[in-house]
Amino acid sequence: MERTSVLPEYCVKPRLILGCGNRLLGDDGFGPAVIDRLTDEYEIPEDVCVLDVGTGVRNILFTLCLSATCPREILLIDAMDVGRSPGELFEVSPEMFPPEKASDFFFHEAPTSNLARELERKGTTVRVLACQPAEIPDLVAPGLSDIATEAVERACTRIAETHHCERSPIVAAVP
Repeated sequence: MERTSVLPEYCVKPRLILGCGNRLLGDDGFGPAVIDRLTDEYEIPEDVCVLDVGTGVRNILFTLCLSATCPREILLIDAMDVGRSPGELFEVSPEMFPPEKASDFFFHEAPTSNLARELERKGTTVRVLACQPAEIPDLVAPGLSDIATEAVERACTRIAETHHCERSPIVAAVP
């Protein structure tokens, strides 16, 4: 039996796309919404693993840090409030994370920046596709704002182009 057969799919596929966020907190659910749209409307290539990890990204990244087998690329999709225009999409790499955030609990309750940097030291390219939220409420308020919903489509188009995902024929045929 091949050793990689006991590893989770996200360890053995060359490319990994992780949707991060809390669906119960408005625009914070951006990452999972992108994953929903990708899996519902696009044909995902065999070499790509797409997962909605909610607020559990730390568990996945930690497992990857400990694994002898890792993806070549990881794309984290998340809402990130950094003072940009609401709905704006932007990319961030682990090198761009401020040093003062190294032990900070952002990216959903985890010092994820450290785990991302460790994966890069292992040879994995880690990128973040982020959306500036219109608002992330303090209390439970499921559902994205209109501007974040529009950004979901733009994010999917961008991901489809870079990861060679084809629009599903059924979805493409609907006007």
